[in-house]
Amino acid sequence: MNIEAMILELSKGMMASMKIFCLTLLFSLPLGMIVAFGRMSKNGLVRTLTKIYISIMRGTPLMLQLMVVYFGPYYIFRVRISNDYRFYAVIIGFVVNYAAYFAEIYRGGIESMPRGQYEAAKLLGYSKTQTFFKIILPQVVKRVLPSITNEIVTLVKDTSLAFAIGYMEMFTTAKAWAAKETNMLPYVAAALFYYVFNLVVAVIMERTEKKLSYYE
Repeated sequence: MNIEAMILELSKGMMASMKIFCLTLLFSLPLGMIVAFGRMSKNGLVRTLTKIYISIMRGTPLMLQLMVVYFGPYYIFRVRISNDYRFYAVIIGFVVNYAAYFAEIYRGGIESMPRGQYEAAKLLGYSKTQTFFKIILPQVVKRVLPSITNEIVTLVKDTSLAFAIGYMEMFTTAKAWAAKETNMLPYVAAALFYYVFNLVVAVIMERTEKKLSYYE
């Protein structure tokens, strides 16, 4: 087995996995907040549509969603799919899926806040926007951080699902090398990568939780 070539290819796969991870968080965290507002909207139509979207995203496998996003344009609209679109399909699929989960986490945090805080802020002359961003949001972030951490840890492992549409991330690369060399070493390397990546994420999130602790 050419170890150097394998390490080089696995490194490229690792960077691809990290790219999926970072871009998914970058877009799904704020999108989740927007979806959460839609879920709590006083407009019945917006609330219903958002509820249906969340239900579909949480009720169907991410792998299936990736395949729909990638193959859908061709089979539904007969639009030719370029090879470059594979990456965009992965990001779109991951973002819309994780935004639904984050939305429900945000909603739970926001709705858990006592109504008295809104009333007190109103008496102090705060607008609704000021109340949310200066008083409610900082408390919500602290409350939902453990749940957000769980989803982020899951995301690290879920990046391997990009293999469903042939995107060459870490797991797909390891799988190809293992089949080519009939050797388990690439799988061991991939497992080590996911473990270390998750460990780093867990440590960062744990430190963040401690920083936000009101009692230290």
